[in-house]
Amino acid sequence: MLKTPFYDPTKSYEDNYKEGPFGAFIDGTVYQQSGEPPYDFFGHKVYLPFGIPAGPILNSAYVKGAFEKGFDLVVYKTVRSGIFPCHPHPNVLPVELEGDLTIERAEKPLVVKEDYSEPLSITNSFGVPSKDPSEWQDDVKKALSYAGKGQVLILSFMGTVRPNQTPQEFIDDFVLAAKLATETGATVLEANLSCPNIGNEGLVCYNLSATDAILKAVRKEIGDLPLIVKTGYFADEGALAQFAESCANYAHAISAINTIAAPIVDKNGNQALPGSPMRLKSGVCGTSIKWAGIEMVKRLKKLKEEKGYSYKIEGVGGVMNAQDYQDFLDVGADAVMSATGAMWNPLLAQEIKQKVLK
Repeated sequence: MLKTPFYDPTKSYEDNYKEGPFGAFIDGTVYQQSGEPPYDFFGHKVYLPFGIPAGPILNSAYVKGAFEKGFDLVVYKTVRSGIFPCHPHPNVLPVELEGDLTIERAEKPLVVKEDYSEPLSITNSFGVPSKDPSEWQDDVKKALSYAGKGQVLILSFMGTVRPNQTPQEFIDDFVLAAKLATETGATVLEANLSCPNIGNEGLVCYNLSATDAILKAVRKEIGDLPLIVKTGYFADEGALAQFAESCANYAHAISAINTIAAPIVDKNGNQALPGSPMRLKSGVCGTSIKWAGIEMVKRLKKLKEEKGYSYKIEGVGGVMNAQDYQDFLDVGADAVMSATGAMWNPLLAQEIKQKVLK
């Protein structure tokens, strides 16, 4: 059953940032965990390798709510080296979709529906907004203080595409964002490569030479800090193998997947999200992309075993209940994340723990 989401899609991003979170995240009830946390997460003991990925956790208030509700791995929303605005409201809409959002199906328009109902799939279009580093660095330090026993805060960061930018300048901006991230005291970082590439030609992770250069430069900057790489879905096996090799060389884990992009229209066939024509296509997440997350975990595990890689695998996509969590573990995920499922069910971590931690 869907509950009041902790991010209110009827409000603007700024209002959510200032006024949120909502629902159970602010009811004052703190989930009590007992005993010693049994799972290892890059040297940190956690009660369950489950949490919320980059995206809906806007600031320290959301981090606090997530930890209090039993999510042991919480990713602070992707930050940049400078201020970056959010796309116009609305930023979240429910889409009419039965079954899997396959790559072929994603070539055709998806129609927005009137309400958020199960099976739940949504589109989210924020543009990865960021506050000034002076603001987000202080807030991350505050967020770190909310992690209880058996819990870890992960800080996500990315470089910014700018007009007339050279590839090296893009890499340098990734490194600057990483440097600013380390200054907060965060002990686990995430490089978000599932964001637009130079020239808006796709996702950074699909530019294999840029991926390798970015990860190499970031690793040099952050030293031995654990680094997770967030990626999109790879259709081409050869490209995935090359991507996995770069991650194996410079990172500790791969988080897959983010979303699957598709054209989003209203009932009249018009672009549903206002603003630039580039917003016609928007990332879709929720129930319909679970297949892609599961498949990517299987393929990454196969590559890991064949090549002798040591990276960990985070499974993300369509995790709505305890069975979904278990399905990701069964195919080789070391940790699991839920965005849409957690947003509409802030008690999801508790429900999973009741079934898993017996």
